[in-house]
Amino acid sequence: MHLSNLKVGTRLALSFGLVLLITVVIAAVGIWRLQELASVTHQLTSTDNERLRAASTWRQAIDLNWVRTRAAILDADTSHLSSWQSEIAKTSEEASKAQEVVERLVTTDEGRRLLADIAKTREAYRGPRAELLKRKAAGESVGELLDSQLKPLADAYLQSIVAMEQRQRALYESTRDNAAKQATRSRAILMVVTAVALLVGAGAAILLSRSVTGPLQLAVRGAGLIAEGDLTQSIQAHGRDEAAALLKALGHMQGNLARVVAGVRANAESVASASAEISQGNHDLSGRTESQASALEETAASMEQLGATVRQNADNARQANQLAMNASTVAVQGGEVVSEVVDTMRGINESSRKIADIIGVIDGIAFQTNILALNAAVEAARAGEQGRGFAVVAGEVRALAQRSAEAAKEIKQLITASVERVEQGSQLVDKAGATMTEVVTAIRRVTDIMGEISAASSEQSAGVAQVGEAITQMDQATQQNAALVEEMAAAASSLSGQARELVEAVAVFKLAQKASALPRMAPVHATAAPAPVPATSATPAAPARPATPPAAALARPAAARPQPAQAARTTADNDEWESF
Repeated sequence: MHLSNLKVGTRLALSFGLVLLITVVIAAVGIWRLQELASVTHQLTSTDNERLRAASTWRQAIDLNWVRTRAAILDADTSHLSSWQSEIAKTSEEASKAQEVVERLVTTDEGRRLLADIAKTREAYRGPRAELLKRKAAGESVGELLDSQLKPLADAYLQSIVAMEQRQRALYESTRDNAAKQATRSRAILMVVTAVALLVGAGAAILLSRSVTGPLQLAVRGAGLIAEGDLTQSIQAHGRDEAAALLKALGHMQGNLARVVAGVRANAESVASASAEISQGNHDLSGRTESQASALEETAASMEQLGATVRQNADNARQANQLAMNASTVAVQGGEVVSEVVDTMRGINESSRKIADIIGVIDGIAFQTNILALNAAVEAARAGEQGRGFAVVAGEVRALAQRSAEAAKEIKQLITASVERVEQGSQLVDKAGATMTEVVTAIRRVTDIMGEISAASSEQSAGVAQVGEAITQMDQATQQNAALVEEMAAAASSLSGQARELVEAVAVFKLAQKASALPRMAPVHATAAPAPVPATSATPAAPARPATPPAAALARPAAARPQPAQAARTTADNDEWESF
């Protein structure tokens, strides 16, 4: 069975199933070897180790009892014998427990034989030891018998136990070596199984990779050829998997794309030729429309200058009228001020006269005071020594009265001169008031004349503004028509450029002879551009008529020329054709 007939999902499932099977085999082998190693390790750490430790404890206890027995027999103080015997009994219990453990764990014939030897030497040793201790307790001197009778028995007993201990140590080391061998063997088995699993997995991965990537590489190569424009190479598909379906779809897409490119290439040149003719006609129409718009712009500029001059005259007339009105107002205010000045001068004249009368009264009072002071001085002279002080006061009063009289005379002279000047000023103010009245009358006449001039200038400016607005609207309509024509020309140029780009774009594709032999469309020739309409001179009554709205001005050229309108709609649909 070929792998290309299987789905990619099925192949992946089989591959992962094989990987899982290999993993299970490796795990099973590992568990098997671990169980064996665990059994050996359990024997090493429990049975053999416990038996070795019990034999060592047994040997150490017997050795310790021999030392205590020797000390008890050689001790001269018999009172210590009971203490030594209790220690020996305690150690004997420990030795008995260790002996029970060893006897329980020994299962071989060699072990039982060693236990029998230990039992014989023990019985041979314990009897003489008990006899010597009893005699020691009775007070006999048995020290010379220790080395001659008891020591050989003790050495034989210890040697039998040492033989047991060495036997257990040898068994322990044998089990330990067996565990190490089991670990080494398990590691080797796992390495072999892992290597086999790696080889099988690598083979499966290579087969799966080739079965998946091979068709995909063919698909990538086919897509690359299509991307480069080569549609001549056929794409073949084998199998029933997803990659085969992809190759079939790419082959179908290649065929359809070849047919589309052949059709586009057949018609792109016709579109380019027609769009070039349309673009040339629109450029000619755009030039004529721009010439008409330029003439209207010059006319609008002249009317704008004329309107500016008329507006300037009207502004000057309004300013002159405003200045005349301001001058009239100022003249009226000046007349009122002069009248107030006349009234003020009259009041000042009356006040000056009153002041002169007051000064006259003061002068009379000073004269009378002087007479009174003179009389007082005469009376003081008559009084002699008694009136001397009064005479001094009268002299001072007289001097003060004389100074007051002189000051009053000077003030009277000044007031008189001031009254005369005030009268002269009043006369001048009366003349100025009459003059201001005449000035106000003249300025009012000038103001009326300037108002008439300003009204006439405003009417003239309004008329010129209407004419300028009409020409401006005509200019705007013409400019909008020119803009539409230019947009249509830009649209046609863009269409021509895009058609050329389309021809260049489809020229990249390589087609088979069968696909490139499709018929081409005949080029559509552009209609002749309409003849330019001669410009007519505007009549003098034209500014009085209402100007044509820009929308209506745009609607009529669009109705007269349907092809530019179609281009304008195309321009609205494609903002990239805008040239301004």
